[in-house]
Amino acid sequence: MTSQLSVSIGQCSDKGRKDINQDSYGSYTPRGSQLNHKGFAAVMADGISSSEVSQIASETAVKSFLDDYYCTSETWTVQHAAEKVLGATNSWLYSQSLQSPYHYDKDKGYVCTLSALVIKGNKAHIFHVGDTRVYRLNQKGLELLTKDHRMWVGENKSYLSRALGIDEYCEFDYHTLPVAAGDIFLLATDGVYEFIDAELINHTIAQCEGDLETAAKQIVDQAYQAGSDDNLSLQIIRVEQLAEQSSQQLKEQIDSLPFPPELSARMSLDDYSIVRQIHASSRSHVFLALDQQTGEQVILKTPSVDLRDDPDYLERFYTEEWIARRINSAYVLKASRNPRQRNYLYTVFEYIEGQTLAQWITDNPKPELAKVREVVEQIAKGLRAFHRMDMLHQDLKPDNIMIDSSGTIKIIDFGSVWAAGLAEQTQDITQQHLLGTALYSAPELFLGIGGSTRAEQFSLAVITYYMLSGRYPYGTKVAGAKSHAAQKRLRYQTVIDSDSEIPAWIDDALEKALHINPLKRYDQITEFLCDLRQPNKAFLNKARAPLVERNPVAVWQGISAILAAIVVYLLIN
Repeated sequence: MTSQLSVSIGQCSDKGRKDINQDSYGSYTPRGSQLNHKGFAAVMADGISSSEVSQIASETAVKSFLDDYYCTSETWTVQHAAEKVLGATNSWLYSQSLQSPYHYDKDKGYVCTLSALVIKGNKAHIFHVGDTRVYRLNQKGLELLTKDHRMWVGENKSYLSRALGIDEYCEFDYHTLPVAAGDIFLLATDGVYEFIDAELINHTIAQCEGDLETAAKQIVDQAYQAGSDDNLSLQIIRVEQLAEQSSQQLKEQIDSLPFPPELSARMSLDDYSIVRQIHASSRSHVFLALDQQTGEQVILKTPSVDLRDDPDYLERFYTEEWIARRINSAYVLKASRNPRQRNYLYTVFEYIEGQTLAQWITDNPKPELAKVREVVEQIAKGLRAFHRMDMLHQDLKPDNIMIDSSGTIKIIDFGSVWAAGLAEQTQDITQQHLLGTALYSAPELFLGIGGSTRAEQFSLAVITYYMLSGRYPYGTKVAGAKSHAAQKRLRYQTVIDSDSEIPAWIDDALEKALHINPLKRYDQITEFLCDLRQPNKAFLNKARAPLVERNPVAVWQGISAILAAIVVYLLIN
């Protein structure tokens, strides 16, 4: 049985000697797969005492974090998801202050401090702004994990330098640290931590013999007795058990499903009727099938029996459909709309009636520039749908792009896709494996550098270049250049030839997107698309490089031809 993350928690909050409690806290332990994909979360917020509405700010911040964080995509990293949620919460609080009678006085607005803890995989993710605190208690003692955002202007006078709702934009501290079973985390407001010490915390938790709720209440009571004049709130979280890595869970699911039998036309498999085989390779078999429940045609994909002992291959195969279900784009292949219980290992996708871009290029060797732009812009829209979900396709090539009967582009084949949210579960947050096709892969991938959106920009630009010329920008030399020195010797070959009508500024745009150094490419794919639509003034104002730099081979061939003609002339005369 796969082990899941398990935590124990004790919580206590008291208004203390104040009239109202402006602190707020909460925690949530989801069930099932969401616990693996999103983890456990605890959050603590403290409203500022100078404001009569700050308790609304702290309650809103806690509720918004716990509600909205678990509504973000499972493909996002913890950092991406939490910062999106916190940014939205800050904007709402700030706008409420602007609409209140106190919009000129930040000390009376919707302002609070916040600290949040998310435990996912074997890591703790900490988000912090203000002067609530997060501690870790283990065999090494009590360790403070956050830094107060408080500015001291005198011996006993200070003010918050950062907090939720103070400004239109809020900068949060974020860091991660490894977690072990038995680690204890504490989230506390200043009404508690300013009046207790590590020895008291250790002693109280040990005396309560695992009853964290009682421990939290006793520590709060002790802080009150020590003279605390503020609200007092404390959460104690103990990690009882860590989840197994996602790959292990996937392996168990894969092992529970047998490989399907050898399929052929007219066979049935789990209410799918096989129509015909569309494609077969050493890695998979693809069939056109009829869903007997809905009457729709679908694509049914089965894994290669020869790779049944390759766990990495099977994991990628199994997650292809999972990925397809989490991308909503007209330019990306969709998973079947009718999921059901399966008795065999296979995946099901929508059926696209059309042809691959590779076949289209063969049928249209000299396409119009306007058509190339149209195709490339649609590919880019699909690619950006991956990027918005913290995913990289990593195998963008004409064979993995379909054009349907209406002319709409669809990116297919998710066997090489890298999803940050999944990688975070397996502690493989940076993709280091070259999974794509060499002719369309960015040079840095051959140096062992992980994939990026700039690497995907390179692949898109190679496709653009190939559609316009039928050639590759660096020939076939990129895959062989596996050192920085070798890559510096690579020379971009202009897309313009003797009978080409392609504008020079198009070539400039391609050269930039195809630069060997990823940092010298476009910052965003949209910038590349813009420069394919209209001339970039920087290119028009740029002095064209000498021919010897743009095409040294042609220059030396010309010089050699001239010298040969001179020699022949001298010999004749």
